[in-house]
Parts: sequence; structure tokens; C-alpha cells
Amino acid sequence: MDTTVTVGAATLPSTLRLTEPLPGIGGSTTYRLEPVEDAPSLFTLRSQDGPPVRLFVVDPDAYFEGYAPTLPPGGDRCVLVVVHPPTADAPATANLLAPLVVDVEAGTAQQVVLDEDWPLRAPLG
Repeated sequence: MDTTVTVGAATLPSTLRLTEPLPGIGGSTTYRLEPVEDAPSLFTLRSQDGPPVRLFVVDPDAYFEGYAPTLPPGGDRCVLVVVHPPTADAPATANLLAPLVVDVEAGTAQQVVLDEDWPLRAPLG
């Protein structure tokens, strides 16, 4: 039995299966979603197949007030956004233009490039 992870008001399976690999990330389609200890609303996505990949994602509701992208039609879904960690020269940023849309029931996810004008690198504050 798969464990679950709470993201905002949604309860997601900890194993997420992407409907297609993320662009530029070597073919992995199965990821493990895990909360980062002592960092509310921050999670890691670790590949379970293909090359080892670790991404950071956040619940955008916790960081970006007013972020309400128009999503393709579907059932009960949860949105996560990929975060680029900070460097010595730049703060952490989140990709609001291409969120991961998770089907809560099925445990599947897809990165969706939105038609709206959301930033690709929104400072995470």
C-alpha cells in the first residue's frame, strides 16, 4: 500500500506517475513525493526509474497569493510548481508557467505549459 502526502487540502499518493517524462530530464516517469522536514509546503520529487533525479516542488498556494492558473478540464487536481534552489547570486525561484498538475485520485501528474502570462522564474518569498 502506497503512503500518502498532504499538500494543502489535498491528500496525494506518495508515488506519482507522470503521463510523460519532464522535458530535459532523462525519461523518468515515476517519482516519490516526500515532504522536506522543517520546511512547510516544500517537497522533493525523486525519480524511481531512469537516472537519479531530485526536484524541489512547492504548493503554490503557500507562496503565491492569487496564483490561479486556468487548467485543462479534469477531476480533483492539485498543483505543484518546480523550484530552482537559491544560489549565492540569486534567490530561489518557482516556475509558475509550467506547473505539475496532479490527478489526486489516479496519482498521475503532467507538466502543463499554460497559455497565460505567468513567470518562469518567480522569486520564492
